[in-house]
Amino acid sequence: VAGSFTGASAQTPVVTSFQGNGNVTWTNAVNTNGIYRVEWAASAGGPWYQSLQSVHTVDAASNQSFGAAVPMFYRVVMTTNQPPVGMVWIDGGDFVMGDTKGVGNTNELPMHTNFVSGFWMDEMDVTKLQWDLVYGWAITNGYTFDDIGSGKGTNHPVQNVNFYDCVKWCNARSQKEGLTPCYYIDPIYFNLYKAGDLTISNAWVNWNSGGYRLPTEAEWEKAARGGRQGHLFPWGGDTISHGQANYYSNTNGYTYDLGLTPGYDPIYNDGIFPLTSPVGSFPANGFGLHDMAGNVFQICWDWFGPYTTAYQTDPRGPASGTNKVFRGGSWAFTDAASSARCATRNINTQNYTNTVVGFRTVRGP
Repeated sequence: VAGSFTGASAQTPVVTSFQGNGNVTWTNAVNTNGIYRVEWAASAGGPWYQSLQSVHTVDAASNQSFGAAVPMFYRVVMTTNQPPVGMVWIDGGDFVMGDTKGVGNTNELPMHTNFVSGFWMDEMDVTKLQWDLVYGWAITNGYTFDDIGSGKGTNHPVQNVNFYDCVKWCNARSQKEGLTPCYYIDPIYFNLYKAGDLTISNAWVNWNSGGYRLPTEAEWEKAARGGRQGHLFPWGGDTISHGQANYYSNTNGYTYDLGLTPGYDPIYNDGIFPLTSPVGSFPANGFGLHDMAGNVFQICWDWFGPYTTAYQTDPRGPASGTNKVFRGGSWAFTDAASSARCATRNINTQNYTNTVVGFRTVRGP
């Protein structure tokens, strides 16, 4: 084990031990005002990763032998920012995007590899309570929205909001929390996007601001896969049932749909629409994210466009288009088992609203 330290300390620091139980020791005096994290790398020159989630796993059931890249170098980093409340870290790295099982739509092909930088993502869908708290602040601070938003309960996902609403809400949430917003109406980040239905260019997004924004399609799919590549669903499996997601089961339509009760999820089918479930009602995926399949579709940033085989770093979608990408499936659609797959791409216009559509946000490091 080798180690180093970066941070505010006059003493030359060295990582002296990193035990199997996860305890790390270093020589410098701890700055009690700082927050520390352990990073690892396969070589002393990096790249450095912020969690061990990038040590890939494989399924023993489908592999007779396998290898894993074991971290050999460690360092301790002091960061001045607390991890955002209610968000989880998605480590950067390559991942294969698209229909890896040959059961999807042509718009999920060709499969291709992208590099996505690390980012924070909401652990759960934005709830009606979260929406209301930011919305109430926003309308008294110069923001306008097309929709007020709705939800079955305060702890259910907000729905009936469109793309424009979500982008402006992200800006308002950033401002409310003292962060630099992401979305502007010019390429010099001078005029903040706060009102109207405007088509915001990729060049008008301050991607490095640290504020809240919608995930790109690549970020969403990388996060949904939970560190498990090559599977249909976020939990790292190739079948779906009502114990894993709130979706509409149609076992006659899809062999991978193992729902015992055809139709709506029997637990949440109380006859009062929408049949959403409280956020966090189902187990999280490998990154700690809930409801990446089912409940409500999640709006992504990208314009919909065809895939290419080209290797890309942090792709942000076409420069223009007609429809935005919606990911993750919902509680309602009769093809919900298919829509809940990690690779499925649904599309609609920027002003589309429905009880099956919500969103979650991301932030840069």
